This record gives sequence, C-alpha cells and structure tokens, in this order.
Amino acid sequence: MSPLLDTPTAPTAAAAPVESAPGYRAGRTLPLRVEALRQWKRRRTMIMGGILVALPFVLLIAFAIGGGPDGAAAGRVTLMDTATASAANFAATSLFASAGFLLVVPVALFCGDTVASEASWSSLRYLLAAPVPRSRLLASKLAVALGYSAAAMVLLPLVALAVGTVAYGWGPLQLPTGGSVPAWDALFRIGIAAAYIFASLLVTAGLAFWLSTRTDAPLGAVGGAVGLTIVGNVLDAVTALGDWREYLPTHWQYAWIDALQPQLEWGGMVKGTAISLTYAVVLFALAFRGFARKDIVS
Repeated sequence: MSPLLDTPTAPTAAAAPVESAPGYRAGRTLPLRVEALRQWKRRRTMIMGGILVALPFVLLIAFAIGGGPDGAAAGRVTLMDTATASAANFAATSLFASAGFLLVVPVALFCGDTVASEASWSSLRYLLAAPVPRSRLLASKLAVALGYSAAAMVLLPLVALAVGTVAYGWGPLQLPTGGSVPAWDALFRIGIAAAYIFASLLVTAGLAFWLSTRTDAPLGAVGGAVGLTIVGNVLDAVTALGDWREYLPTHWQYAWIDALQPQLEWGGMVKGTAISLTYAVVLFALAFRGFARKDIVS
C-alpha cells in the first residue's frame, strides 16, 4: 500500500465545527418583553391609546348636545339610536362608530411601523448584527404588534362600558330589532364583536407588516395599508361586482352585528374570519420570505 494513502489528511473547512459565543441562544434573542417595552415607550403608542380612550367621551358629548335620535322618531331604529339605553348599548355603538376606520389605524400603525421604523433609524442592521436571526426578529415584532392591536380592540369597549355605566347606567342591551339581551350576556356578545373585529383586521395587519419589510418609510407602510383598506371599502360599495365582493375582507367587516341579534348568528363571522385569515397568512408568509432574502443596508 502506498504511504500516501496512510497519511492522515487535515479536516476541510466545511467539516470544521461552527462555534458560537458562549451562552448564545438564537431563541433567546430579542425577548418579547424587551420588544413590548420598546414599543410601549414609543410616542405613537401613547397617542393612539389616548385617542381610543377619548372616543367614548367624544360620543358622550355628542349625544348630550345632539338630543334625541332622529331615526327613532321616524320609526327607523338603528344601533346608533339605542346608544343611550345602557352601558352595553353605548359600548356597542362605540364599536360601530369606530370599526370602519378608527380601529383600522392602530392595527396598521403597530404592524406597519414596527420594522420600517428600525430601518429609517438605521438600527435594523445593528439588531441583526447582535446577532438576532431574521426570523426571530420578525416573529418578535409581529407578536408584539398583534398584541398591541388586540389591546386596542379591548381598550375601546372597556372604556365605553365604564363611561356608559356612569352616564346611562348598567342594564340590558336593547336590540334595534326589538327585545333585549341581559347585561352579562351582552358583555359576552360585545366580547365576540371585539374579537371578530380584530380577526377581520388581520388582513390589514398582514398588509401593513409586509409593506413594513419592503420599505424604509414607516408612513408608506402605514398609509399603504390604510389606503388599500379604504379601496376595499370603495370596491365593496360597487354593487356591479356582484358576488365577487364576498372575496373582499371589507365586505364582512360588519358581520359582528350578527352577535347583537336575538339569536346569535355565526355564519357571516365565520366567512369573514376565514377570508381575512387566508389573506393574512399569505401576506405574513411573503413578509418572512422577502425579509430573509433582503439586503439590509439601513
């Protein structure tokens, strides 16, 4: 046998073990509590929370100044006409008044500003150099953004219930279609409504988050998500589209009204949630896929 065959060869670079810094664990980088605290200290979080807290007081003043509802006098009773019947009615009316636009803004803001703002501050590359894995970075930021978005959906009806209890008293939910729902059962119904509004806005969250990973301008990501949501509302108003409108997430944004019927109806909310989740999963996947290949220069 040739002595060359017996000579041990040095291990190649590919076979060399890859060592990391002592104590480094990719799964422990950028903990959720750290990211949540960072976002909590942001001025836009405080401002958005203040707006949501102020809305019930604005409605209270409006009802005090406006007097009796015109619809009830004309025989057309709507949810807005029953706003002053009880705290539950006032909370439901607050959701109705804000679901179409106001509650869209915090979702777009929290999800659209989270990554793009880091890029605009030129701090994104330093987070990745920590090193924080890209998937871990996006997962932490998305979880916190969705958490704050869900908190916004809860904050508004809670403040409205407190304001309504003081102003109009605690009582059953008076239904526009006639009849009423006991007060404690009404809380459950309002909770379902708030949960569905959050689920229906997941598509806005997905769109804002995807745009946030594509641009370094936070306003572009937030404004793009809000703008496309408005476009969806406009398209839903075009009756010539017929059944195609049912594939628009905005077509089902008020399906939660079915929770305020004498008999709780789930059909519309199930369809709306399914459509919103489908769009959201696709957009979240695009965000993770695109960010994994993106050249981070800021």
